[in-house]
Amino acid sequence: MSLPYINRELSWLEFNQRVLNEALRPDLPLLERVKFLAITASNLDEFFQVRVGGLMLMKRSGHNKPEPSGLTPTRQITAIRRRVSQFIADQYSLLKEELIPGLEAADIRIAKPAALASEGAEQVATVFHDNILPLLTPLGLDEDDSGATLPAMRITVACRLVDNDTGAARFAMIPVPDSVPRLIAVTTSDAGQTFVLAEDVIAQYASALFPGESVGATGCFRVTRNGDIAVQEEDAIDLAGEMEDVLAARKISDTVRLELPVPLARDLSRVIQKICGATTREVYRMSGPLDLGGLMDLAFLPGHDRLRDPDWPSFPSPDIAPGESIFDAIERGDILLHHPYESFEPIMRMLEEAADDPEVVSIKQVLYRTARQSRVIDALIRAAENGKTVTVLIELKARFDEARNLHRAGELQRAGVQIVYGVKGLKTHAKICLIVRRDASRLRRFVHLGTGNYNESTARLYTDISLLTCRPDYGSDASLFFNAVTGRSKLLAFQRLVPAPTEMKPRLLSLIHSEAERARQGEPASITAKVNSLQDPEIIAALYDASRAGVPVRLNVRGICCLKTGNNKRNRNIRVVSVIDRYLEHSRIFHFHQGGDDEVYIASADWMGRNLDRRVELMVPIAEPKLKRRLARILETYFRDNRQASLILPNGSSERLEPAKGEKAFRAQEHFHREARQRAKAREHERAMTFEPHRPK
Repeated sequence: MSLPYINRELSWLEFNQRVLNEALRPDLPLLERVKFLAITASNLDEFFQVRVGGLMLMKRSGHNKPEPSGLTPTRQITAIRRRVSQFIADQYSLLKEELIPGLEAADIRIAKPAALASEGAEQVATVFHDNILPLLTPLGLDEDDSGATLPAMRITVACRLVDNDTGAARFAMIPVPDSVPRLIAVTTSDAGQTFVLAEDVIAQYASALFPGESVGATGCFRVTRNGDIAVQEEDAIDLAGEMEDVLAARKISDTVRLELPVPLARDLSRVIQKICGATTREVYRMSGPLDLGGLMDLAFLPGHDRLRDPDWPSFPSPDIAPGESIFDAIERGDILLHHPYESFEPIMRMLEEAADDPEVVSIKQVLYRTARQSRVIDALIRAAENGKTVTVLIELKARFDEARNLHRAGELQRAGVQIVYGVKGLKTHAKICLIVRRDASRLRRFVHLGTGNYNESTARLYTDISLLTCRPDYGSDASLFFNAVTGRSKLLAFQRLVPAPTEMKPRLLSLIHSEAERARQGEPASITAKVNSLQDPEIIAALYDASRAGVPVRLNVRGICCLKTGNNKRNRNIRVVSVIDRYLEHSRIFHFHQGGDDEVYIASADWMGRNLDRRVELMVPIAEPKLKRRLARILETYFRDNRQASLILPNGSSERLEPAKGEKAFRAQEHFHREARQRAKAREHERAMTFEPHRPK
């Protein structure tokens, strides 16, 4: 008998609805609402490139096998179109009816160039001729040019042109260059700030590109192409070269979505569809500006702090003294960091200290996604230049970061870093750094293990967990891990660390089954977990079995949740909540009661087939009892949230949780921020009250 299962794609769309629900909240500051709206649009971009792109490939290849919820690729595409169409209508309704009026009330205006007074119009004309016109490359295209390559994910201005002498009509397309800012500021006599959109400016002055012709009509469009194109690793001799071919192929791949404005001249619409190779099934009509993700810049306009949430700075860890060597701090005991409430700076300092420390012999690290201006990369380059042995596994297959990772790999290689381009047939998603340092007469291993990327930019926006340790068993496992992924040996069972794809799923299934068996024997049992996504059918089946056995299962799932909640014997003991707040929930934490001998893990992996079966990941058991208790409290805190949490319903949609009558409002992220501040202050006070004499060496 098939198990109850929510379709993965439809579940993801319900997650994006939860993000849109934040933008819909009138109690949120205005620019926070704009930010959440922009996030929903950026999320949809990636969804169409990857998920819809993959489904369209399956459909065209004749693949009709249903996925676990029973939907074939064709039926999934149909259901997605229906749900996305409603979602888009809700986005633009919010924009036009609430956000734009709200922005105007706050003296932030988005105007049409033609509506500007003479002073503003002159400014825009000057900006166009001086800063935009030299960057434009118009393409003369007609309906027969269906093989033409137009840039994906960029707004293009389509023009109908009429020859002034002959009256003959033709069409031209003007892609808006990435280097042109979307929002162009205009100084007006009105108070506040006025902006015009780049595509509107180009449409207004398009005639400057076509001497001897008149512009009869203009309209914008934006094409999304299939991004689900992967390197064929079995045939790859030069992986970097093959990856460059994949990036080139994405630029000319099939159209999976064509965004057109309402209204748009019929002949322009017809020509655009023909050139882009889009059927009516790929066309989505927008009743406002295209690419709402581009409105993110509005959310960060300077001078409007009153329209944003108050700043939440990160605090230093109380376990690391100011100015103290990170290595000395780790030697005192394991350190757990809860980002971004506790600063990511200790991780950066560990790498930067290692680069310059004469006692450090080697650094080994996995990099999946890094910041644009990366201190991590800078530290690794400096370490290599200082004579350390530096080995970096840089994952070229990190989707949409392939080009950046290729560039970074080249930088590192030129500095003398030994580079490994991932593992054949698998993505390497583990978050691990191993530093080997001389300590008196021996070598000592220092290890960072985490749930998030080595990216100091996203570390300020994502919630993650870091563990810093010099325990010999963790260090030995870290060495074995790097030997396996760089030396092509097997990922065998380690002393402590639990790797995927070999050991993690069996261990998780064993832990879930163990809780179920304890419950059947009348013993206390419980499973509490926090993941970004839950999709793996075997894990879901095991959780249903545990629930049926009487195990209370509490899951905090930010995004995709294919497990079906309900109130029958299979799932009545399962409760799933999702927290959407100012920080993106990214940490993975698992807690199994195990008869009172609690097992607590952090992990780089979600409970998805791709993570457990097709990626190199790490699940990390926490050994220190104090840290286990802290992680258990963090998990518990999410289930107290009644302000930013939603309950996942049996049909996959969600319902915002509200404080019960007489119940105090509680917000998990606010609690963590306050807790980190109190911990830092308490430690600072303790240090101020402690007199430490200087002693001769």
